[in-house]
Amino acid sequence: MAQMNFEPFRIKMVEPIGITTPEERERLLKESGYNVFLIPAEKITIDLLTDSGTGAMSQEQWSAMMRGDESYAGARSYYRLKDTVQRITGMPLFVPTHQGRAAENVFFSAMGLTKGHIVPANQHFDTTRANVEVRGAEAVDLVIDEGLDPHSHHPFKGNIDLEKLERLIEEVGAERIPLVVLTITNNSGGGQPVSLENIRQTKVLLSRYGIPLVLDAARYAENSYFVKLRDPSAKGMSVAEIARATFDQADAFLMSAKKDAIVNIGGLIGLRDENLFQKVSTELILREGFITYGGLAGRDLDALAVGLEEGLDERYLEYRIGQTAYLFQRLKDAGIPLVEPPGGHAVFIDAKALLPHIPQREFPAQSLMVELYRAGGIRGVEIGSVMFGKVDPVTGEEHWPEMELARLAIPRRVYTQSHMDYVAEVCAEIAKRAGELRGYEITYQAPALRHFTARFRPL
Repeated sequence: MAQMNFEPFRIKMVEPIGITTPEERERLLKESGYNVFLIPAEKITIDLLTDSGTGAMSQEQWSAMMRGDESYAGARSYYRLKDTVQRITGMPLFVPTHQGRAAENVFFSAMGLTKGHIVPANQHFDTTRANVEVRGAEAVDLVIDEGLDPHSHHPFKGNIDLEKLERLIEEVGAERIPLVVLTITNNSGGGQPVSLENIRQTKVLLSRYGIPLVLDAARYAENSYFVKLRDPSAKGMSVAEIARATFDQADAFLMSAKKDAIVNIGGLIGLRDENLFQKVSTELILREGFITYGGLAGRDLDALAVGLEEGLDERYLEYRIGQTAYLFQRLKDAGIPLVEPPGGHAVFIDAKALLPHIPQREFPAQSLMVELYRAGGIRGVEIGSVMFGKVDPVTGEEHWPEMELARLAIPRRVYTQSHMDYVAEVCAEIAKRAGELRGYEITYQAPALRHFTARFRPL
């Protein structure tokens, strides 16, 4: 019997994509300061900048939007979302926000993060780290050593190192650690999953010290699918059961719903503690809106309620993870060094290995992202020295991240296999002349999250 390894949906509506000439792309690169964030989307052929908010909603989600109740307080849409959130996560308390970084801002404000606090994680992603550090606290990454080795085939490279975590707690004192974050899947490390067993052991450890465990659950469904495939402790469980078991270990969660809930806008904060919920509610009303809409329209709440369910569909997840694995294999067959094994939402190119002649101070992953657009109109994102490099304000010493990655994030239910073939062909062509690529220097940068708006000059 033939395998059903095709997209589990039919295409009902199409959108034209931008086809540009090499001359036009060169002009746009110069005008944007060689930062692909600043290139108009209509001038992008295949947009792999992010999987956040860029997915295609289903007919059920579009239908749900027509039911949206736009009442300011207590809308029906909110109660439909509430039922779904509580059923999937088991969290008794929650508030919506307009996206993930808003959830981080509200939650960290309510937690009273300040100078002297330390927030450990397996690995913080960019906005999480920024929302910790802007308050004067210190973000510390404690992913297992295998998670920093692009070529390790550990099945759960997103796991937090429990020995490092306990050593840190003992060294600085539990009173300085207001929470620990687990990012599932671990985006900064290549979209790598965290095992259910590691989540459980982290909770046991933190309970001894009275420290809350907080999940960055943007990709909760993809992480749960990997657990189903790879974690012996989850044998016989469905993806939905694994997701619930994951949330059961957490004291709170933050979620950009623009990922696994497959909506174009939205976020969530889930909580167990009533006192913390009141603090979060106060911050939410101040910054986002009333607690039953949190900066979203009622129609967005309804689409989110449906998307949370659809994101857990195992046939969809098989296709989703399979599409990423397909692009991974095409690039690997072309001899391109990658973060292995393939993650859930993206393929990560090891730019340090592909471009060893470009030192980190000249941003090799950024060079690769520029060349990807120049050669094929493809947009990805740098996850390396631009995003995570920084200068110590006291010593002036430069600190560079362990890995220098170029991420190709695949939007959900948007691109077909032929699109992935085109991306692979362009990447393979660039890899053949990788030695010709040159580095860049920054001519402008913002004090935080510089990668969004920085401008560059080719060296």
